[in-house]
Amino acid sequence: MKDSGAVKIDLLTEDHRARTSEMGHALRSPRDAASLILMDRSTAVPRALLGKRGKGHAFMPDLYVFPGGRRDPGDNRTPLAQPLRDEVAEKLMQRTRSRFQPYAARGLAVAAAREMEEEAHLSLTPPDCAGGLCPDVSHFRYLARAITPPGQSRRFDTRFFACFCDELGLDPKAIRDSHELHDLTWLPIDAHDTHPLPRITRVILTDLAQALEEDPSLPFGRAVPFYYFRNGRFVRELI
Repeated sequence: MKDSGAVKIDLLTEDHRARTSEMGHALRSPRDAASLILMDRSTAVPRALLGKRGKGHAFMPDLYVFPGGRRDPGDNRTPLAQPLRDEVAEKLMQRTRSRFQPYAARGLAVAAAREMEEEAHLSLTPPDCAGGLCPDVSHFRYLARAITPPGQSRRFDTRFFACFCDELGLDPKAIRDSHELHDLTWLPIDAHDTHPLPRITRVILTDLAQALEEDPSLPFGRAVPFYYFRNGRFVRELI
């Protein structure tokens, strides 16, 4: 493992210890969730959309996060204007349990699109689609996966997707705050210290910056870092 990976794991372990020592919740099974890292590449340094969670949230209050949330049962049945790329759908199926079916992987992409609409008022449903949510997820890259460590008030098995505003014809100025996220901000991906972020968000932004430096197009079939907790330490693997 490269030194940068070791630093990431140390940061995550430090964050876990601080939070679990304060909370100490009983062991909970993680729930499937998804986040969408929407990027504006019209500036010299690409910017990612984040918003601030309120003080009343049980999970990550007062921190800036990517729009996202848990996968709801209805997400698996929501129609798509355009499906995931095959290489993305196949990658989502790796390192999962036997009961995790392709419709669940598809539902994760829908959840990310739905949460973006609910939390930032940006719709990924093309104008010519009628009848509610019907997102185009064909530009989604599978960027990272992270499981919340034990001891938290909420635990999620989150898949992080990424795509660019211009691919979907979205106007970065069209974002609006919601009851879930306020102070929506286009944060330069290298500006980690300007806002209070969860450690995992900092790590994933670092992964994103490295990936864009290697290839600004952010290829669909790239290896996916997977962060989880094992034997008292965070582990970083590649899927």
